[in-house]
Amino acid sequence: MKTAAIYARVSSAQQREEHTIASQTAALVAFAASEDYCVPAEWIFEDEGYSGASLLRPGLERVRDLAAEDRLKRCS
Repeated sequence: MKTAAIYARVSSAQQREEHTIASQTAALVAFAASEDYCVPAEWIFEDEGYSGASLLRPGLERVRDLAAEDRLKRCS
């Protein structure tokens, strides 16, 4: 089975108030399932309040770590 990590981000207060990060995550989870991807719950990352202008974001760093550790090739 293919594996994936999911990453979603919102930066503005309006986006946070409208819960768009939850809708992004839900859409990504649904897409992954429709494409037969395994997405472990601990591989779903969300960064709220982080600007896209910076690549230093906690969730994004975790996705990078998974890729660097070559863990995205196998589902646990």
